[in-house]
Amino acid sequence: MSGILEGRTALVVGGAGGIGHAIAAAFRKEGARVTIADRAEVLDAAEATTAIDVTDPASILQAVNNAERLHGDIDILVNAAGVSSERYWDDLDLDEWNRVLSINLTGTFLVCKEVVPRMVRRQHGRVINIASQLAIKGAPGLAHYCASKAGVIALTKSLALEVSPLGVLVNAIAPGPINTPMTDRMSETWKSQKAAELPLGRFGNPEEVAPTAVLLASDPGGNLYVGQTLGPNSGDIMP
Repeated sequence: MSGILEGRTALVVGGAGGIGHAIAAAFRKEGARVTIADRAEVLDAAEATTAIDVTDPASILQAVNNAERLHGDIDILVNAAGVSSERYWDDLDLDEWNRVLSINLTGTFLVCKEVVPRMVRRQHGRVINIASQLAIKGAPGLAHYCASKAGVIALTKSLALEVSPLGVLVNAIAPGPINTPMTDRMSETWKSQKAAELPLGRFGNPEEVAPTAVLLASDPGGNLYVGQTLGPNSGDIMP
C-alpha cells in the first residue's frame, strides 16, 4: 500500500539527528524520496545524504544540487538545522548571539532563498520550518535561541504571504521540549523544572513531532495551512 507522500521528493536540512531525523524517517515511511543534509561529520553514509553548512550560500547551493541529482526536483523542504546554548544575560556575548542566529534564523533564510524559487518556478512546494514554543513564551538563559526561533516564525508568515499564491505553502512547527541531543546539553535543573511545568508532565520524543510534518507535507491534509505555526508541545503553549 502506498503512503500519502508517494512520489514526492523531500530535502530535510538538519536531518541527521533529533527531530529532523524522525521527520526524514516518517517521510520515507509514507513513500517520499528523502535526502538528508547536515554537517559532514554527523552524516550516515548508509542514507541518501549530502553535506551542508547552512551559514554558507555556496555549500547550500551544492547540497541542493546534490539532492536534486539524487532524487529530482524538491517538493518538500524541511529546515530543521538548529543549535542552542544556555547563556544568561550577563554571559551572553555577541559571538554566541551571532552563532545561534546565523544557524537557526539566517540559515533558514539562506536555504529558503535557494530552494523556494525553484518551487515557485514549478508552482508547487511545501516548506516546513522548525521553530520552538520558546519563540512565543521566551525563557531565561535562552534569549538568543528564543529570538532566533521567533524570527523563524515571522519569516515563515511573511514568506507564506508572498509565495502561497504561487503554489508554495510555507508553515512552521514549534515543538515543546523534546528529548534530543540539543536538550541533553541543557542542565539537569533546567530539564527537571521544565518537565514539571508541562501539563503532560514530560518532554516529547522526536517521533511524536514527525507526524505534524507529514500532515503539512501531505495532500489534501496540508492544503489549507498557510503561514501557520503548529505546536506539538505537551501543553506548554495553548494559543
